[in-house]
Amino acid sequence: MAKNLQFVDTTLRDGTQSLWAAESRTGMVEAVAEDLDRSGFQVVEVPLMPYNFKKIIRELKEDPWSLAEMVGKKMPNAKKAFMGEPGLVLFELLETPPSVAKLFYDLLIERGAINRVQTMANIFGNLKTDFPWFIPYLRSKGMEIAHAIAYSISPRHTDEYFLKKTQEVVKNEPDIIYFKDAAGLLTVERLRTLLPIIIENANGIPVEFHTHCTTGLADELYVEAMKMGIRTLHTGIPPLANGSGQPSVFTTVANARYFHLSHDLDLERIKRISDRLMKIAKQENLPIGEPLEYDYSQYIHQVPGGVISNLRHQLQSLNLQNRVDEVIEESIRVREELGYPVMITPYSQFMVTQAAINIATGERYNVVIDELIQLAAGVYSEDSGYLMMDQNLKDKFLNLPRAKELRYKPVEDVPIKKLKEQFGGPTLSDEEFMLRYIMKGTNDIEEMRKAGPHKKYFSASTPLVDLIDRFSKQSDITHVQVQGLKGSLLLTNK
Repeated sequence: MAKNLQFVDTTLRDGTQSLWAAESRTGMVEAVAEDLDRSGFQVVEVPLMPYNFKKIIRELKEDPWSLAEMVGKKMPNAKKAFMGEPGLVLFELLETPPSVAKLFYDLLIERGAINRVQTMANIFGNLKTDFPWFIPYLRSKGMEIAHAIAYSISPRHTDEYFLKKTQEVVKNEPDIIYFKDAAGLLTVERLRTLLPIIIENANGIPVEFHTHCTTGLADELYVEAMKMGIRTLHTGIPPLANGSGQPSVFTTVANARYFHLSHDLDLERIKRISDRLMKIAKQENLPIGEPLEYDYSQYIHQVPGGVISNLRHQLQSLNLQNRVDEVIEESIRVREELGYPVMITPYSQFMVTQAAINIATGERYNVVIDELIQLAAGVYSEDSGYLMMDQNLKDKFLNLPRAKELRYKPVEDVPIKKLKEQFGGPTLSDEEFMLRYIMKGTNDIEEMRKAGPHKKYFSASTPLVDLIDRFSKQSDITHVQVQGLKGSLLLTNK
């Protein structure tokens, strides 16, 4: 039996973003990193996007460079991927000098934390022409490049649209093309019409498939994809599978047997990872992904699961958690008025953020986020939908006083040395500069450092000698309490 089915593990990046509002603590990743490295996955996603850096510093109070360092050391063999883009900070794509973006990549690559970059081919425009430095830079660093073609439903997302996008992607000569259904909107019938278009026009470039379980159809879609010749699927490990995340690797493997497809996964080791993450989820009171019933509303609002997860988290912090449904309903109207942008980062966040402001203020577009003013001006790519935007709304945005301030100017490639002068001076380390650049100052960084070392997670499967060695290096530990959890142990230092 040929071992010809491969897997991209999404547990720590897309899984946590979809189900845990991106709660990827350093200790959580550390608790499973070595096993993930040896589990036989073709690729393992890691939570090291600039978005993750913001979350880790501001909310989790941890140093993301420690996470990157640990990922490089604990996962030396795995091909490690993250969602990359030619800018640096989400929502600030157009303001990031290439020198800063390159430095961010350099620091991760030096630590061995990434060696595959996954980017959205129909989000940031034509990468080859609009960002001519990006692909050559990645090639010079030996990165594997995976271009995602994001699925969406609207009057303009036709078969011809996806044919054109596939042809554009092929011209960029990526190593991988993957069909990405970020909001879990595909049906088997639509997959049967679109997947052949992408495969037949991929010019021999391998095609992967990625979907979410949001509508309850994901497992059936993966079965159909296998029938159609797809041999690399994106899956998660429970508890960070199902729900609004990816299908479970266990279910996908079980279904693959009926097509005489084999694999190189160490399922016993993956089961240990699942058990460990389940214990962490219960200890931290985090959601456990479960299969969802068919949800037709997803086809109406099209908001990705990760965006909804973060929306609930943020509205709860504002004591507005009872208005989630109102915000999602408003986002449907906002998207239509703005020309049907593809509902994936960053556009899905733009729609939901503006919808939340409309609901919170009680007046539609009384306050307008900068990104929608830029969108109306045509600053973003054609995929932003600005060519079909409601003309009255476009005129309103472009006549706002803020529009003059946001008038697009080509980004200059400012030397890092010059930029450092704005954030602390020439003696500032590259790592510290990058933190200050991402966080726009030092306040959040200082609060993060006051919080002390990151939380550690140990389990009974961790060898006793290794446990003692790790504890001996933790100067803040003066007492250890051992607590039984259904026959296993889970120890922490906080």
